[in-house]
Order: sequence, then structure tokens, then C-alpha cells
Amino acid sequence: MSERVFEPVIGLEIHAQLLTSTKIFCGCATRFGAVPNTHVCPVCLGLPGALPVLNRHAVELGIRAGLAMGCTVQPRSVFARKNYFYPDLPKGYQISQYDQPLATDGELRYDDESGTHVIGIIRVHLEEDAGKSLHAGTDGDRYTYLDFNRSGVPLIEVVTQPDLRSPTEAADFFARLRDILTSIGVNDGNMEEGSLRCDANISIRPAGQSTLGVKVEVKNLNSFRFLQRALEHEQQRQTAVLQDGGRIVQETRQWDEATSWTASMRSKEEAHDYRYFPEPDLPPVDVTEDWVAEVRAALPELPDARKQRLMRDYELSGADAGQLADSSELTHFFERATVVTGNAKSASNWMTGEVTRRLKVDGVGIDAIGVTPEALGRLIRMIDSGALSGSAAKGVFEQMYGTAQEAADIVEAEGLSQIGDENELQSVVGRVIAEHEDAVERFRAGNEGSLGFLVGQVLRATRGRANPKLVNRLLRRSLEG
Repeated sequence: MSERVFEPVIGLEIHAQLLTSTKIFCGCATRFGAVPNTHVCPVCLGLPGALPVLNRHAVELGIRAGLAMGCTVQPRSVFARKNYFYPDLPKGYQISQYDQPLATDGELRYDDESGTHVIGIIRVHLEEDAGKSLHAGTDGDRYTYLDFNRSGVPLIEVVTQPDLRSPTEAADFFARLRDILTSIGVNDGNMEEGSLRCDANISIRPAGQSTLGVKVEVKNLNSFRFLQRALEHEQQRQTAVLQDGGRIVQETRQWDEATSWTASMRSKEEAHDYRYFPEPDLPPVDVTEDWVAEVRAALPELPDARKQRLMRDYELSGADAGQLADSSELTHFFERATVVTGNAKSASNWMTGEVTRRLKVDGVGIDAIGVTPEALGRLIRMIDSGALSGSAAKGVFEQMYGTAQEAADIVEAEGLSQIGDENELQSVVGRVIAEHEDAVERFRAGNEGSLGFLVGQVLRATRGRANPKLVNRLLRRSLEG
């Protein structure tokens, strides 16, 4: 008898720190990396008699996020006390939103190579972050430090419908949501610092069945790779349990990257055990239609809309447009370079090639590249006009990077202008043919690849200054004649 085939059903709960300078209910700074317990006050420490006051900017960023995800912003939302006890939760409860959240009923729709994806958004609500526990010591001598700097930092929680059907799709969705939140200035996307993290709910069921299985929650995943790997492991673990005749237990688990394993943290047979009740110290949050309209009007272009516009206006491929649309800064850089060069395809090739390579090597954003879009456009224009070869241009770009030098000045100083004179190149071609008789014989025997080798030798001899098309033509004429 063949084993049953199970499919995963996945929903995400994504916690994103809002880009405010102060906490959600007090005036303490939200800056990361400060000396422990220096950004605290009676309010975020939960001391008796300290009253919270809501940060209006945090509400506005929450509205912005809800609108970007197609949600309906509710005219009235209510804060509640979510009761649970943990060492880094100073009040013994977390101020969050529960049955009346800020925004509801949205969706994110996007296309990729695998098809169209529609992921429902149940809710976007505001809440405060907890503190941080720092564990140290060894077995038998372990101790825990508590840092409350993070306590009270403003968050939104984005809760999706269980619409994701694979770990890969879940990780891709998380990445797309990060792009949206950073593009609209709601979150900095810094997952290493914990400003964006994810809890994943996963259950499995027989393929083709509509009834949901028992879900397991995997907590605090702060990278796309960790999310995918944790869900892949859970899918395999749960499948093995059911195929062996066992029962999935509703619980919370944590991912251990070192062992590539999820471990049980606590049973969660009773899912609704937080004993929510309205926060008595905070009034309801009333959001007017005018406020929503004002936030909507100020929303920047979203990544998917940018991608579609780049494909439409510049006739770029989906892959190139998608890479350029990852951030508004990349898009603006590309468009400014294209205005100068007049060649969108060449500008796109440089942006997704040499420019992106340097950004990755240096780990910086496009604003730190040290080459203006206009300067890159002038470099590309020299290539298109035949004044500079493509191979030599890469070296010129490396010299431009971080120095603010112009391509034309470097080309003149280094003597790098492209050689397009047929007589001058013919002598180099003749010398290369004489020096590489084996490659010549292979070409004449039908090996076309040998021609590329010979072209490369001519380019090397001219320090990349030779016009490759002309070299190719001269070599063919000499070898075939």
C-alpha cells in the first residue's frame, strides 16, 4: 500500500518594528544597540501609576502598512491587555490589539515564474514589543540578564490567511512583504537586529482534502532561509508522525539552525489562553476618513507596481524589472541613468550586473556607490558610441567607483579609447593567428569555440580596447580566406 501524500497549509504572523524615534506609549528612544536598560522609564517598565500615551506616528505607520496590503482601515480600534507571564515582560501583560484591530481584510497579489499568488491578510494590528532575555553561563551555572530597552518599541503584527502551500512560497511571500514595508518607510527590514521577524503556523492534510489539520507554531524566525528550512523540517516531521499512525499535537516549537531541527517549547492545546480584556488606560483609536485619505495620497509606489511600470515603459524583462523594483532607490538610479544614455536595456544590464555586484561585495546601498546615475549614463553612452569597449568599461567603472571621476577623464588619462581602425587591428589579428596555430587549426576543423578564444587574445593584446565586433569580422576573414 502506497504512503499517503500530504500537503502543507501555512499562515504567517509577521512582527515589524515601526520606524518611529520613540516608543509606542512613552518618549523613550527606540535606537538599537544602546547600553542595556538605558532607554527605559516608568511607563515601559510597567511601574505602578505610570500611564501610557499613544504615539500618533505609530498609528499613522500602521495605517500606511494596512493600505499597502489592501486592508480596510477600521474607524475605531481598541487596545487590550494580552496576559502572560515571562521574565522580559515587565507588566505581566502586553498591550496589543485583539478583537478590534487597526486594519482588516486585505490581500497581496503577485505573479512569478510559478504563477499567480493571492495571499489574504486577516489583520494588521498595533502592539508593543517585550524586552529581551540574554542567557549566559553553562549547564549547572546558567543565568539570565534582562534588557528592557526593547520593551514598548512599537510593532505591527501582520496575520495572513492560511493561503501558503509550500515553505518556498512562504519564504518568498515574507521577502515580498519586507520589500513593501521598507519601500513605504514603515520598517527598516533589518532582520539581524530583530526589527522584522516571523512566527509560522503549519499543518498538513491529505492532498485534495479541504479540512485543516492540527497546526503547530514555529516561533521567532528572523531570516527567509530559516523560515523555509524550519517549515521544510516541520512538514517532514509531521508527515512522518501521521504516516506512522501518530497524532499531531498543537504546540509551539522553536527552530535550531545548528541542528536543523525544531524543538518543542510548550504545549498549546488551548489556543486562546491569553485572557484578553480592554486596556483601561487607553481610549479607543478613532481614525477619520480624511486621515486615511491623507495617508493613502502619500503612499509611494509599491514594488510590484514599479515592476509592472518598468516592464511597460522601458520594455524590460520581468526578471530585470523585478530586480530593479526591489527598492525605490534602485529604480530612481536606473531611470536617471537612462535619461542620460537613452538606452534602457544597457542601463538595466549595468544596474543588474556590475553595479549590483559591487553593492553585494561592499554590503552597501545604492546611495553609497560613489557614482552618480548621470556619470553611469555617460559611461554607457561611450560604450554605445564605440568610444569605449565593453570589457574596458568594466575597469573604468571600477576606477569611477568611490572616486567621483568621470569616465571620459579616466579613458583619456589611461589611453583606453576603443580601437576601431581596421588597419591597426589587422596587424594585431595577424600576430595572434601566428602565435596560436593550434586554435587556428581547431577553428578550421569546425570548432567555432576556438574563434572566441582568438577574439579574447586580441582583446588581451589591446588591453580590452579593440572593438569586439570588428575583431570577430577580421578574424573570420583571415581564417576563412
